[in-house]
Amino acid sequence: MKLIDIYARLKSDIQIIEKELEKSITSEHRLLHDASLHLLKAGGKRLRPVFVLLAGEFGHYDIDQLKYVAVPLELIHMASLVHDDVIDNADTRRGKLTVKSKWDNRIAMYTGDYIFAKALHMATELKNPLIHQILSKAMVQMSIGEMEQIRFFYNTEQRIYDYLLRIRRKTALLIAVSCQLGAIASGLGHAEMRMLYAYGYNVGMAFQIRDDVLDICGTEKELGKPPGSDIRQGNITLPVIYALQNESARSSLLDEIQKISENAKRQDIRTFIDILKETDGLQKAEELSSRYIDKAIAALDDLPKSKTKKNLIDIAYFVGNRSH
Repeated sequence: MKLIDIYARLKSDIQIIEKELEKSITSEHRLLHDASLHLLKAGGKRLRPVFVLLAGEFGHYDIDQLKYVAVPLELIHMASLVHDDVIDNADTRRGKLTVKSKWDNRIAMYTGDYIFAKALHMATELKNPLIHQILSKAMVQMSIGEMEQIRFFYNTEQRIYDYLLRIRRKTALLIAVSCQLGAIASGLGHAEMRMLYAYGYNVGMAFQIRDDVLDICGTEKELGKPPGSDIRQGNITLPVIYALQNESARSSLLDEIQKISENAKRQDIRTFIDILKETDGLQKAEELSSRYIDKAIAALDDLPKSKTKKNLIDIAYFVGNRSH
């Protein structure tokens, strides 16, 4: 089944979540409302709410309960993107102006803070303290991930371990938590919750690695932003770390990274990308992404056979092979 078919099956409940998202960011403050709505209307795959819904199908499915974790999780994701764009000095996302570009950095930071607060406020509709503990811990880890990203800007000596820990905090954790909270909100036991968390974690790791591969080999139309945005923003991603291990290419890559770091906006990065593509950096990154997908699917082994389980497997394969 294709991703579009999974979304079609969940269409009515995804529409409920979309309405709740728009309702949740409504503000009497015009600027906050406009900036938040601009971000919401920029779209997105809504993967985190979909993971909540699918995890919920293994238990007692109730959209009126699940929406109180699905919406906050998407809001947390949205808020992190606003802050990300300020840190990365990004002008576009998904082919549209970022909040910081349309307004300014201060508006973007306060908009992100506002959306974070709205996420936590909505989650209080569920009285299970475990849900609030998981959400708050995830936000703490995401913040640490953002700080670590800044610390490692243009650091060509970082290890693969440093990169993996960073994307665990910035991306994988929130996807894992989406599956975990969907399980909790639908009354599943600890064993099922652990399986779904493991699935989400591994899918999340693969998702970010694939994202970093696409940043190098994708087109602007596919990405909604210019290719090579990561290196311009100072982010040394997994394909680059692997490529730097190639002794014949290392010196040339270091020279190009130095030039980019000195003039990120204007430096032509085509030479950097061409050199990187001549190494096995992209291939090694894709191989690691595939291993995470395999681990994600294996995590579902003991869950009952169902259309929901098949949907999760199909999404894993989509993440591993996506082109945008």
